[in-house]
Amino acid sequence: MSDDLVLCDVAERVATVTMNRPGALNALSDAMLAALEGTLARLEGDPAVRVIVLRGAGKVFCAGHDLKEMQAGRAAADKGAAYFADLFARCGSLMQRIPRMPQPVIAQVHGIATAAGCQLVASCDMAVAAADARFGVNGVNIGLFCSTPMVALTRNLPRKQAFEMLTTGGFIPAERAREVGLVNRVVPPAELEAATLELARTVAGKLGAAVRIGKRAFYDQIGLPLDQAYAMTGAAMVDNMLLRDTDEGISAFIDKRKPDWAL
Repeated sequence: MSDDLVLCDVAERVATVTMNRPGALNALSDAMLAALEGTLARLEGDPAVRVIVLRGAGKVFCAGHDLKEMQAGRAAADKGAAYFADLFARCGSLMQRIPRMPQPVIAQVHGIATAAGCQLVASCDMAVAAADARFGVNGVNIGLFCSTPMVALTRNLPRKQAFEMLTTGGFIPAERAREVGLVNRVVPPAELEAATLELARTVAGKLGAAVRIGKRAFYDQIGLPLDQAYAMTGAAMVDNMLLRDTDEGISAFIDKRKPDWAL
């Protein structure tokens, strides 16, 4: 492994982004947050990248915030109020960037995803988990309720399941995570990378411009009243229909041939 905190490899229109701090269980230190934010910002404008896979190096996906760094921040000034406010704002910025990315982002989860690590999974558009992976928002066990991870969690899980996780600090296994909607697929650990890449390449093989329009509309319509949601998504479909490559895709389907897409 490189000394870089975040590694990025692009192949077949899929960018694999690896959190590379295995000795600290890929904890989201200040530097890790900045590295992830910077990497995603660069990928956002890369037309060669249609899907992003996010994974962790070493034994786990991500163990959440760096508690030692947080304690040092507490001692630095004013009992840490300014530091903590800035930390959670920066973490929130990263979590909000993921659904705003034009490309779908898929979490590839092994080991554990705890606290802000579980938040990271919940913030991704899709997730594939190893069968022995575990998920938790465990801050309550050390006296810190996972209020910011709760935002992403409650947008994935049924309310009572999310509240139980937040208040008990317990883990749920991968299969339960799939049942409640936190992950899409659960596979044997040895098949995790291949299964995640298979999903990523399937999505990458679609018309990139259509997926970008669709992802934006997907998140924009959630929470809107029904009439506004239909108005907004109707406008998105108009934009999609006017693409040259959509015209080509429909014509190719009618003609029973492979589309000649430029995008």
